[in-house]
Amino acid sequence: MIKKELNTSEYNKYYSRYINRVEENTELISGYEADKKMVIDFFNSIPKEKHEFRYQPEKWTIKEILQHIVDTERVFMYRFLCIARNDKTAFPGYEQDDYIAPSEANKKSMEALIHEFTVTRLSSLNLIKSISEENLKNMGTASNSPMSARACAVLLLGHSIWHIDVIKERYL
Repeated sequence: MIKKELNTSEYNKYYSRYINRVEENTELISGYEADKKMVIDFFNSIPKEKHEFRYQPEKWTIKEILQHIVDTERVFMYRFLCIARNDKTAFPGYEQDDYIAPSEANKKSMEALIHEFTVTRLSSLNLIKSISEENLKNMGTASNSPMSARACAVLLLGHSIWHIDVIKERYL
């Protein structure tokens, strides 16, 4: 599946902020592999003294952002699996801020968070590889909006780019 095959009718327009960051010719599997390397290299490059930095008191730390990337991948890969398998369950919204404090990301080392991301991404890649092109097009409902399995997957690529751009702009 190539990103340009995705139709705007397959996701809520809110997700355009992420999906539009993915290049049109990005192929799903190779995109996930390249994104994995990019995320790991980026977070490994951040100086230790910046790991728990917040640019404003109520904003997340860099460690919390990486934990958020991992948690969001888990949530959307669950949606991806269910939609690809034609499960018609309507998935509720995902309140990302509720996940941060109990994640205790700041008590984890950056190495542990990168490992958590790596194993999560490898699991996602394995799952994506197991889904046929036909079933990637299956539609479900998430956050009261139509969503395809492939939209769940593509938006995660743009989601990591989005957050890395925020870190570069506001944290480093």
